[in-house]
Amino acid sequence: MRRWVRYALWTVVLAAAVFAAMLAFIASQTRQYIYSDITKVPDTEVAMVLGASVTSAGDLSGILKERADEAVLLYRAGKVNKILVTGDNSTVSHNEVDPTARYLVSVGVRPDDIFLDHAGFDTYSSMYRARDVFAVTSVTIVSQDFHLPRSVYVARSLGLTAYAAEAKSGGVGIFNYVREIPATVKAMWDVTLSRTPKYLGEQYPITGDGRATWGSATTTQNGTLLL
Repeated sequence: MRRWVRYALWTVVLAAAVFAAMLAFIASQTRQYIYSDITKVPDTEVAMVLGASVTSAGDLSGILKERADEAVLLYRAGKVNKILVTGDNSTVSHNEVDPTARYLVSVGVRPDDIFLDHAGFDTYSSMYRARDVFAVTSVTIVSQDFHLPRSVYVARSLGLTAYAAEAKSGGVGIFNYVREIPATVKAMWDVTLSRTPKYLGEQYPITGDGRATWGSATTTQNGTLLL
């Protein structure tokens, strides 16, 4: 076997070991804060629904609906007082946030208890903005199991009292778990460098009226949420 091939193989093995160590470290630091039983989740100010894809018709994907449904369960159980929907709205045609808000209202969540973060472009930005834009101090993060260790790690590294409720999933593919490898590396890099998200702006304290965050794309002129 040529020397460069051996070097390449050892590089791959070393990289895999480093990635595995990162994932194991974050899992060990966060597992005590992650709950699959909603009755055991500590009370917090807000449930954070992390963004996921929507269909071309503007309907929630299966993964996103599972997250929204888990947040509704927390809300109805009195575990949280508000729901913060965060996700990517980087273009006019891609909006993960407004469809989720419409769904939450359709299942009975009070509109003033729904806050929308249209600049949650990644998990780090969502947690940073929760703290600095929405003045959140305690949060229950809602996502599927593959996403929760990284999310809780970032949130607690930023000073939030963070827990997580596992959204029950009917079909999470292997791609989601593989994607956590580079996403975890990026998260640790962001935390280490204390990256400031590009968009911050005006504050909307989570103790207030969430309708102030909806924006014109989500509301009528009289402030009613469009369904």
